[in-house]
Amino acid sequence: MKIVFATNNAHKLSEVAQVVGDKFELVTLRECGITEDIPENEPTLEGNALAKARYVYSRTGLNCFADDTGLEVDALNGEPGVRSARYATDGHDDEANKRLLLERMQGVENRAAQFRTAVALIVDGKEYLFEGIVRGDIACEEHGAGGFGYDPLFLPEGGALTFAEMSAEAKNEISHRGRAVRKLAEFLKQM
Repeated sequence: MKIVFATNNAHKLSEVAQVVGDKFELVTLRECGITEDIPENEPTLEGNALAKARYVYSRTGLNCFADDTGLEVDALNGEPGVRSARYATDGHDDEANKRLLLERMQGVENRAAQFRTAVALIVDGKEYLFEGIVRGDIACEEHGAGGFGYDPLFLPEGGALTFAEMSAEAKNEISHRGRAVRKLAEFLKQM
């Protein structure tokens, strides 16, 4: 089955491709002729994922899915949440986002957080939602060079390594995106 993944993020594409394997042929936005940034103006992760999937479906008519992910820190009342990619600036500046998060967490004892991914799927005009969550803590400093975004700061529950210190395979086994995409893949296999 061919399915459009509504992203231009090479890191996300690679992660998702590893999870779905060769069960599905992932088509990128560029391959569909969509080169513009898709607006992410909704107040929730689910809203953004649905908005992106609807955008792609309305322009291509192809089955598609989109995701939105947020890092939700308990001590910051769920921040950065839906604004995770644009936490420090309106652009996608991972370094500035990590610096701001560390500043806001300075001296905070409760470092509990979760990564949460919402995936919206549109197949033959019908919409479906899937969610993946992984609990953990925010490290006091960056560790590791792998992954992207907040990965060097996130220690998943029960682990001693940040996402950035793990292999891509190990991260995908437990990650929020991996969990959500596995639910998506299982659902598609049953159609």
